[in-house]
Amino acid sequence: MKLFFRVFLFMQLVILPLQAQYRVQGVVTDSLTKEPLPYMSVYLKGTTEGGMTDNEGRFSFKTYRPEATLVVSAVGYNEYACLIHPARAERLKIALSPATYALNEVVVKPKRERYRKKDNPAVEFVRRMIEHRDDYSPDERDFWQRDRYEKMTFAINNFDSLKQQKWIYRKFKFLTDYVDTSAVTGKPVLAISNRELLATDYYRRSPHSEKQWVQARRQAGVDEMLSQQGMEQAISVTMTDVDIYENNITLFTNKFVSPLSSLGPSFYKYYLMDTISVAGRPCVDLTFVPFNSESFGFTGHLYVMLDSTYFVRRVVMNFPQKINLNFVDYMKIEQDFDRAEDGTRQLVNESITTEFKLVDSSDGIYAKRDVYYRNYKYEADDKALQAFRKPEKVIEDLTASARPEAYWDANRHVEVSKKETSVDKMMAQLRSYPVYYWTEKVLKVLFTGYIPAPKEKAPLFYIGMMNTTISGNALEGVRLRAGGMTTAWLNPHLFARGYMAYGFRDHRVKGLAELEYSFNRKKEYANEFPIHSLKASYLSDVNQYGQHYLYTSQDNVFLALKRQKDDRIGYQQKAELTYTSEFHSGFSYQLITRLRRDESSRLIPFIRQEEAAGEVPGHTDYVKSIHTSELELKLRYAPNEKFFQTQWNRFPVSLDAPVFSLSHTMAAKNVLGGDYTYHYTEAGFQKRFWFSAFGYTDIILKAGKVWNKVPFPLLIIPNANLSYTIQPESYSLMSAMEFMNDEYASWDVTYYLNGFVFNRIPLLKKLKWREVLSCRGLYGNLSDKNNPALSDGLFRFPAGSTVMGHTPYVEVGAGIENILKVLRVDYVWRLTYRNLPNIDKSGLRISLHMTF
Repeated sequence: MKLFFRVFLFMQLVILPLQAQYRVQGVVTDSLTKEPLPYMSVYLKGTTEGGMTDNEGRFSFKTYRPEATLVVSAVGYNEYACLIHPARAERLKIALSPATYALNEVVVKPKRERYRKKDNPAVEFVRRMIEHRDDYSPDERDFWQRDRYEKMTFAINNFDSLKQQKWIYRKFKFLTDYVDTSAVTGKPVLAISNRELLATDYYRRSPHSEKQWVQARRQAGVDEMLSQQGMEQAISVTMTDVDIYENNITLFTNKFVSPLSSLGPSFYKYYLMDTISVAGRPCVDLTFVPFNSESFGFTGHLYVMLDSTYFVRRVVMNFPQKINLNFVDYMKIEQDFDRAEDGTRQLVNESITTEFKLVDSSDGIYAKRDVYYRNYKYEADDKALQAFRKPEKVIEDLTASARPEAYWDANRHVEVSKKETSVDKMMAQLRSYPVYYWTEKVLKVLFTGYIPAPKEKAPLFYIGMMNTTISGNALEGVRLRAGGMTTAWLNPHLFARGYMAYGFRDHRVKGLAELEYSFNRKKEYANEFPIHSLKASYLSDVNQYGQHYLYTSQDNVFLALKRQKDDRIGYQQKAELTYTSEFHSGFSYQLITRLRRDESSRLIPFIRQEEAAGEVPGHTDYVKSIHTSELELKLRYAPNEKFFQTQWNRFPVSLDAPVFSLSHTMAAKNVLGGDYTYHYTEAGFQKRFWFSAFGYTDIILKAGKVWNKVPFPLLIIPNANLSYTIQPESYSLMSAMEFMNDEYASWDVTYYLNGFVFNRIPLLKKLKWREVLSCRGLYGNLSDKNNPALSDGLFRFPAGSTVMGHTPYVEVGAGIENILKVLRVDYVWRLTYRNLPNIDKSGLRISLHMTF
């Protein structure tokens, strides 16, 4: 027997490697929606050979069998089995068919190619659901509250692939101790960021109010290099709470058509499928898929109870594979509902699972957000009443970020593995390696533009911004700049900021010195919302007339390349005292007192128009500078505004909220050395309007008026963009100081079609380009009292400046964004004032624009 066994073992070891090895490969799709089915079980009957489909429905495994029965099965689908011959090397295409569903006397056998909305029981069923979608809605109650536990994890997907990169694996072997298993793919993943939240949500119908009281919050991972508040806002509009009963669902800063939208029957195909049991109750499987798979919608299933309430017990949906969405390779939403005693629907669990990929060849990042809701109540207690009395929408306990591990263990709604909560320990080990420590430090500088000092975790001040270190212009020549700012870790109430700059052509030193006292205690930076502060500042620098960029500095090195000579530059000094107060309602105001000095330069001289009575031939009256003493009041209202906050600025992450602004500036002659009395009023409105599946439009409207007689430095000079980049609220083909106005009305309208046209063009739709249309214009006027050609005592306009007629200035653009996922290119045409000398009539403009 021993001899026989040894011979048998030898034969296996020798003969098996000589046997032919075949590959079984193919793709599994839904026969109805034609979408790939990820993570389906595929195996050879009677064997242990097989595997799972990937997130694109593909499968591949090896076998020695020249013939076998392939089995594919999944919940909600008929089992598939067929005889295959792996030796033929065929690429299999398998379509799993859902079971036919009988609803009372109606039998629906859906066929994609013969879909009709008219007399379709599924469409009628959905229309009745839409009619009754507010029935039993918790928002129809006067009040509700619920406890929330939320956890979110970002992880490197398929971590085994890193082992193939020997130097990485050899350098950081300890990472294998932190490897977990993906709940989606079953593959190993390495968590690189972990967030947890314990809170109570409150809702009041009248007066309408929604609050969240945070009891505990913590985060750890690579995103610590960015602002904590900024990341929270960014995540809140990226992977936010989902309400299928709304017309549109906001995810990844876009709007997606809900399957229960009033637009749904025109956007989706619906099918009544099988009956299955969900939480012990019979439900009908309502399947839906967009008419156009590139559109911003979902494919998925609503499991609806078989009674007259149209109650949705469970939701499972994902993005169509061909959707024109960047960086999101896979997304799945799951929701479970139950009922209160009176039938009110209650969301119990919500899960959003996503796989992000910058490039298709990478394994990408796995992200999972799980939210668990418990303890629904419909009677307000004392703490709820206390929450509604507080002004902020998110109320956070002072100790929320310092809860011990024992607190989390006692209050989590579900159990979590140790690997899920050990990201902070892993990051501490990683940072002990110089190669990682310095890589993270360099990336932080690239992302933020600042160098933290003297320590990384809680820097006392920042050095920067680094992208303004070197620049240049026609007045200064080469310009060098260095600066910095303090943080709340040095003092949570007192902040300093400043810079110094030097021009090698004009040999002048410029700079900014700023000191701000915050009445609110800050966590990181001075500009954290809400601001309530008193700030004193002094600025001495160049003034680039008619060139003021909203979200970047004027000496940003990336704006150095100009389409025209940048020679409309003078000097300016300003001393300001500013009181700012922001409220959680979205209202804010600023009161500013200012001493301002505008100084002429060799490029922009101040030449006074001579009085007609005392005119001296050949005499030119040069004025070195003018002084004004100003008082300015700014009012702003932006309800529900969200923004990503950096060390020095705020960038809106959602423009859905309307923004109203109103300001008035007045100056008095002979007060603190002021040379002029004048009043200037400006009003503005800004908002993004969504058109559901048809994209969205950003609209900015502004108007202003100078009420008195003033020289041109105090007039309204339209904002010209001399760079080749696309900048908001600026004119791409206008010359600097081309027009002088003392009253104006302007518009900036940009329509993003989200691929609405390109998605319907064969071949072109594979590029996933998106269309952009824009129109910017300004209607301005200069009254006779401020026209130096008609009124004495004013400064002559610089050469090339003119007065607008009765025709507005208009430029339009047509462009393509999402080129290689990061590039936007516009071609812009100037429609009016095309006969003026030395102007650009058209041109190509670009910007780097990473968006989902």
